[in-house]
Amino acid sequence: MSRTSARNIKKSAAKRLFLDGVINPLLRIGSQSRNTFAATHYVPRFESLDRSQLEWAYQGSWICSLAVDIIAEDMTREGIDIKSENPKVVDRLNADLDDWRVWDSIADAIKWARLYGGSVAVMMIDGQDMSQPLAEVRKGAFRGLYVLDRWQIQPSSELVQALGPDFGKPEYYEVLQKEVGVNIPGNRIHHSRVIRLDGRRLPFNLRQAYQGWGASILEAVIPQVQMFDLATQGAAQLISKSYLRYYKVQGLRDILTNSLARDGFLKQMDYMREFQGIEGLTIGDSTDEFQTMQYSFTGIPDILLQFGQQISGAIGVPLVRLFGQSPAGFNSTGESDLRIYYDNVKHDQDSGLRSGLKRLLRVMYESAFGSAPDADFGFEFKSLWQMTNEQKSQAAQGLAGSIIQALQADAIPTSVAMKELRKLSDTIGLFGSISDEDIDAAEEADNGMMPPEAKLTEDLLNAKPESVPGANQNGAAVGVVPQAPQAGGPTGGPNRP
Repeated sequence: MSRTSARNIKKSAAKRLFLDGVINPLLRIGSQSRNTFAATHYVPRFESLDRSQLEWAYQGSWICSLAVDIIAEDMTREGIDIKSENPKVVDRLNADLDDWRVWDSIADAIKWARLYGGSVAVMMIDGQDMSQPLAEVRKGAFRGLYVLDRWQIQPSSELVQALGPDFGKPEYYEVLQKEVGVNIPGNRIHHSRVIRLDGRRLPFNLRQAYQGWGASILEAVIPQVQMFDLATQGAAQLISKSYLRYYKVQGLRDILTNSLARDGFLKQMDYMREFQGIEGLTIGDSTDEFQTMQYSFTGIPDILLQFGQQISGAIGVPLVRLFGQSPAGFNSTGESDLRIYYDNVKHDQDSGLRSGLKRLLRVMYESAFGSAPDADFGFEFKSLWQMTNEQKSQAAQGLAGSIIQALQADAIPTSVAMKELRKLSDTIGLFGSISDEDIDAAEEADNGMMPPEAKLTEDLLNAKPESVPGANQNGAAVGVVPQAPQAGGPTGGPNRP
């Protein structure tokens, strides 16, 4: 027996030893039986590497464009709630976010990351070399973000060696000038200046095939989208055949072979169509037979719905958000589906945006105020769930009531209470008219009501009794008031000097 045959026998024996599940060779049931299921296997798909196909799908299929855009727009729709004790910091940074259209740029970066598998948002800082690590930002130097997708840049072979979240990632990104269309000095960007976003995350071996990037989210859903589009087009074509007419003519074959008879037959058909359109009559020979047939569309809506549900599950967007379709069933509003979806979007925000936004806000803070932010500086993503007026009223009573109770219990001063109330304006729609001047006036009033602090110098503490002005040199105890006032006056009260 040859060595190869012995090796194959050992493999077959090992394979039989570790087989698991139900197998019935007679009925051909089981993964190892010769049936249609056993022939099913997976093959690699590299749709993300076909840039043109992705762009055509995004431009030509509304399902593909929604799959890319919806989550990106929801992740940036409400913005963030900046945490700072100084209201002026919050107002200034929110104004800069609007002026430099930062949220629009971040939304574009998320879209192209989902479409192509990766993108970067470059922080544009005036007066700094993009190829150098990010340095201290001078006041007024921030100029917004510039978005580049993965096909416009080339990751360098140099990797980040410093331990941290960027360890093992490219240290530089080479800009492909012909793909960008604008002049970027040096055509090289340091990784500390970019907010990198990846598409669908991949294991190591597949990630190497994609040059370190992720995969397009359309790669896994394109077969379902193609089935949905094909079924939709097929249903549209069936509408033109929903009303069919059938006309039986005796000796039709003989008529068609005779030119004179054929011309007469075609003229008869023209007359028939003319009278059907004008009078609604159908004329024909007594031996002819005219029938109408209708096509039934039963089952087609269910098929389209099933295809839509597969797409909805594949991209993680509920039907009520993807198609604007109200859920079926009694007492079904779709709120639970939206809440689960919003929780998933919150997870994507925390895992994909938080680290990059933290670095971006520090840069914007330095550009706005010329110094590094305080330790209490931070942010949280605003909730996507929009409360009704009744829910806002209930929230206002609970949240504002807690602040007012703390104020009445002297747990917080008036200025702090006003700051907390103004923070609630985005949530409950109240107290937004509290201005910075009101808060400053409240702080001055709070400071004026505080008792003065006792300032004891070291000389005063160490001084001898005789050196202190007004001290009794004999050491005798002296009252606080040297001489009690004498009663006098018409009312018996103390005499006033």
